[in-house]
Amino acid sequence: MRWLLFLSRLAFICGLFFLLSLSLLFRDWLKDENMVSTVITIGFFLGMIIVPVTLLCYLVTWIARKKPASVVPRWLILANILVFMLLLGYIVYINYLYAQVKL
Repeated sequence: MRWLLFLSRLAFICGLFFLLSLSLLFRDWLKDENMVSTVITIGFFLGMIIVPVTLLCYLVTWIARKKPASVVPRWLILANILVFMLLLGYIVYINYLYAQVKL
């Protein structure tokens, strides 16, 4: 179950980069274009893959009658769930804006 701890930490880091990517949408505070592209790649693209896969692994281990909280700290599980909710909110918001433009 050490893999779940590693995956949780990776999802947390991707979640932090997602929050940085969101902040870059509102204000261009990072001037180095290479860093901006790295933050956006890790935040948006890897974050939208790694975070849901991590939550799916939590669900599978919970269904298998093993507690993910026995291996992964609770704050890390809650932080990954919070980042997932923010990801979903962002996806819904972008799709809502796209639907408004199409009409």
